[in-house]
Amino acid sequence: MRKFATRADAAEQLAAALAEYRGRNPLVLAIPRGAVGMAALLAEALRGEFDVVLVRKLRAPDNPELAVGAVDETGWTYIAPHAASAGADAAHLEREKRLQLETLRRRRARYTPARPPIDPAGRTAIVVDDGLATGASMIAALHAVRAKKPARLVCAVPVAPPDSLEQIRPHADEVICLTTPEDFMAVGQFYRHFEQVEDDEVVALLAHHGKRAAA
Repeated sequence: MRKFATRADAAEQLAAALAEYRGRNPLVLAIPRGAVGMAALLAEALRGEFDVVLVRKLRAPDNPELAVGAVDETGWTYIAPHAASAGADAAHLEREKRLQLETLRRRRARYTPARPPIDPAGRTAIVVDDGLATGASMIAALHAVRAKKPARLVCAVPVAPPDSLEQIRPHADEVICLTTPEDFMAVGQFYRHFEQVEDDEVVALLAHHGKRAAA
């Protein structure tokens, strides 16, 4: 079973797989919070820009770790095929959507308080996460970015189960995944070190990158 030492190790390996975009000023967009440090490293390696795309998973009623869908900042919602069998009826999904939209509003206000999101229109946009489980968050993120008309839309992840990856493919022009294990249980099992990423770290990375871009 292939494992990554850290998210930084995974980012370095993804940079090699994305080498064709180096020097073409790609916009690397992280799904917070785990992928933010990865996207910052990727943007530096590919000589591009770095930002976040904000989405939130919709949680199953009795299993908050299981995504039954995801929502983006506009309120567009993806509902996973297994949502009903996981007990997520329409009323639950609507409550969860409202709750997660409020979280998205708070995160946007904290993460990029002084500027709008970087516009991906006409550019190569690379959406990054530290791994896929159901793929719901990635589908919402790709939909959000696609709506802004990038020239090319790339999904880049270190690890994902094969079935989730197939759910993703129709939503991106290209999918880069370094390993697709059949015995997938959780993203963290494929990292030797998989620490929680906190909001303060996300804010610091975005502020640091913003200062460098303005210099």
